[in-house]
Amino acid sequence: MITLRETKELIDAEPDNWALHLMNFVDDFRRNRDARALEEPFELRSDRLEALLASTAESLCDEMKLDAPEWLSKVPAADEPYFVSGLENLKAVSLVETPIRFRLRKIFVLENFLTRA
Repeated sequence: MITLRETKELIDAEPDNWALHLMNFVDDFRRNRDARALEEPFELRSDRLEALLASTAESLCDEMKLDAPEWLSKVPAADEPYFVSGLENLKAVSLVETPIRFRLRKIFVLENFLTRA
């Protein structure tokens, strides 16, 4: 089982591979459906990263009808809006498609963000 805290540590160590580590967590969480992967809070350092991770975890809990741990609700929104794609021409689409858990933390993604081919 890959935990959210371990994922955060991997992303901190290899920021260029953040998407790979995040999606490995998403795949593992969906496969195992084990809320223990979210039990241990991670250390807050980078507002965008923590907001992205917390939004992802809460979205997965919603998807699987699991109760999200209380500590996730304490992870603040990003200081500035963060458009994950980084592409200017996708900003308008992201504004429309972003799921609520991400929108609340000013993280903007496409609706298929947590999908992997």
